Amino acid sequence: MPELVFFSGTMDCGKSTLALQIEHNRSARGLQGMIFTRDDRAGEGKLSSRLGLVTDAIEAADDFDFYAHLVDHLSQGGRADYVIADEAQFLAPDQIDQLARVVDDLGLDVFAFGITTDFRSKLFPGSQRLVELADRVEVLQVEALCWCGARATHNARTIGGEMVVEGAQVVVGDVNQSADEVGYEVLCRRHHRRRTTAATAQAGALSPDVLPVDAAAVAPGSAVRV
Repeated sequence: MPELVFFSGTMDCGKSTLALQIEHNRSARGLQGMIFTRDDRAGEGKLSSRLGLVTDAIEAADDFDFYAHLVDHLSQGGRADYVIADEAQFLAPDQIDQLARVVDDLGLDVFAFGITTDFRSKLFPGSQRLVELADRVEVLQVEALCWCGARATHNARTIGGEMVVEGAQVVVGDVNQSADEVGYEVLCRRHHRRRTTAATAQAGALSPDVLPVDAAAVAPGSAVRV
């Protein structure tokens, strides 16, 4: 039976790489897919991975109708055996409904890839609708790591290396941006709650006053426990 499958995870966990791998495996068996994306880091109409892989895709703008596009394509003699939708968190809820209809009415597998929550730990509307409608939700097992080495579970937006918690939900950026640009970083829950990024953690570690100590209150030769 055809399925709507949502592959979710934080940034940097290999979602786009898996999308490209699924496309490769199926096309190698003679199947033809239609690839859609939205606001990819490589630019309009591209599906790219941080490993350097990239392929052409159809840009799904705000007014794009997945179901109507597939029906038009098939009615004109085109072929589509499956659908890949990357950056699905940026899609509107009604566009997720269209993808579900592609599965139910056209009998095509739809593989959607995206992050679940934004930089404020709030669900993206598109991701929320996918969780509500998907036949399966697969959390990717390639774990992204926080700067501390723990499993990264949250996406943080940064400006100048410092985490910000206000602003528009969608601002296109990427990891490893220069300090004066909007960037993103994956953090564990503890450091996301504390708003401690790799840059601010390093600044804290280099501070000469990690703990306030009154030198006059410490007897000569005694040890200070930290």
